[in-house]
Amino acid sequence: MLKVFKVLKASVTVNEQLVSSINSGLCLLVGLSVDDSDEDIQWMANKLVKLRLFDGGACVADNRLEILSVSQFTLHASLKGNSLDYRKAMKSSDARDAYQHFLNTLSQLHHPDLIKDGRFGEMMRVNIENDGPFTINLDSKIRK
Repeated sequence: MLKVFKVLKASVTVNEQLVSSINSGLCLLVGLSVDDSDEDIQWMANKLVKLRLFDGGACVADNRLEILSVSQFTLHASLKGNSLDYRKAMKSSDARDAYQHFLNTLSQLHHPDLIKDGRFGEMMRVNIENDGPFTINLDSKIRK
């Protein structure tokens, strides 16, 4: 699942150190589930670069815009009483490889120098200046 933000700018810091930043483009929160396959990852990446989210029906590739991708397993949390249950989230060891596969796929479909990343598994501060605001969910299990 992707949570996609159209942004004026976005950045990631870890331990008060800037890790990545972008100007106009897309910021992604990427949650991988135990059910996500290579096909799902390919579908999400393909759909993302072709989505017509910008003026004149342009996609991110048309305008050579940046993408900042941040892994976030909590997107698959569910409530269990007053606690959170993460059973639907992919295990960290598998998710690291799957997330890297997602980034590699994005780099093949878009300009690799325009793909930025947070730090997998780290506690990050993500700053998002949403443009619109415009935020959508892109879920490979709900394909249209």
